[in-house]
Amino acid sequence: MRALSLGEHLSGQLGRLCEVTETDPKLPLGLLNDVLGPTGSRPLSTPPAWHSDVADDHTPVEFSIAFNRQEPPSLRILAEPFASPPGTLANQYAAYTFLATQADRFGLSTARLDSVRHLFVSRRPHGAFTLWCSLVFRSGRSPEFKVYFNPEVDGVERAPDLVAEALRRLGMGAAYRSMLGAVRPGELGRADRLTFFAVDLQDGPQARVKLYLSHHRATVADVVRSAAVVGGVDAADVAEFCQTATGGIGPFSGRPIVGSYTLLEGSDEPVGYSVYVPIRSYVTDDQEARARVLTLLDRFGFRSADLDRAIAAVTRRPLRDGVGLIAHVSLRLGPPRPGVTVYLSSEAYRVDPPRAPYAATRARLSDHPASRVAAGNR
Repeated sequence: MRALSLGEHLSGQLGRLCEVTETDPKLPLGLLNDVLGPTGSRPLSTPPAWHSDVADDHTPVEFSIAFNRQEPPSLRILAEPFASPPGTLANQYAAYTFLATQADRFGLSTARLDSVRHLFVSRRPHGAFTLWCSLVFRSGRSPEFKVYFNPEVDGVERAPDLVAEALRRLGMGAAYRSMLGAVRPGELGRADRLTFFAVDLQDGPQARVKLYLSHHRATVADVVRSAAVVGGVDAADVAEFCQTATGGIGPFSGRPIVGSYTLLEGSDEPVGYSVYVPIRSYVTDDQEARARVLTLLDRFGFRSADLDRAIAAVTRRPLRDGVGLIAHVSLRLGPPRPGVTVYLSSEAYRVDPPRAPYAATRARLSDHPASRVAAGNR
């Protein structure tokens, strides 16, 4: 029997996810094929072509389902295009080639991308990636594209200056200075690190830049304080979300909790905030992760049945037999689409075994300082 290829494995999962989100599969499947390129034909019996950091098993694709307040769930693909042969700089070139093709096809604006892209190029890049691509499919609309740069491409210590210059060129310097209030004192480039710089490929007043701040060894109270720099964020929601997803109040010694800050041209402050919890670091297995995510979906008013359909679309294995299928869960606050997003790993190359229970610090939320902060912000 012929070995299943990476592209066939991912296409099967994506086609079933399209059924869950009621998305016409023709366009997503075609774009998946384009972004994979020659890598898609590699049999899964061979090792990954490149150690992509998109997923723990080095699959260069991650899926996610966004649960939205006023519209059906939307489907997203996060991907790292590979060159043939792959390499750090070669993959970056492959990503730009893919984006140029899609810009011509869909009439995307690359003006803002072109104004900053050379800042994120290094002959000796640091970190696990240089450029990733995000494709979002919403019911009845053309796909939306976003790129993710690595702010630490020239080293951790250079990231703040690099980001400051990029945002100055985009006319968002004031919002960046406001967002830096989210950093714990003395911890920029240390426990609080600028890990992603994302740009929408579109024009108009809603075209976003998103900055992602990873909070290493943070507590729930630290995350709540960092979220508070964005006006209108409900601190109690952030605290409850983090504690429910992690099962504790921290400090969190697993993968860091991440906050993202949405910046728009013309605004001197961030206009939106999301918190991302790498739930796979804080559960024993995916059965526990599912239970926590179901609690969060119910708390924020979304249907649990859609989660189970999405899980069934990407795996048939018992959830108790592994951990990492449900990789992240995020809470989106502020414009344009508040809601909850669940991130699903393909597990094309590996299923990580269940781990020993994570020893998170546990306390009643009402007894935690984050709750007192939240109460003061209501």
